[in-house]
Amino acid sequence: MAKDDLAQIDGRIVDALAGGIYKVKLDNEVEIQAKLCGKMRRFNIRVVVGDRVTVGVSPYDPSHGLIMFRHK
Repeated sequence: MAKDDLAQIDGRIVDALAGGIYKVKLDNEVEIQAKLCGKMRRFNIRVVVGDRVTVGVSPYDPSHGLIMFRHK
């Protein structure tokens, strides 16, 4: 599935787990696990607890996501 097919949802980083996994609380009060997308890893964009992020969520498995953008 391409990144363009993912649903873009905003949220806030709640917790940083082991292995580069983050717990994100979405604006609709749902908590999901998400990891950094490849471009964020490539350009060393860091995210910390409390950051606002945009998460790409697959319609097939809405419990996992991909952190695509960090807001200022």
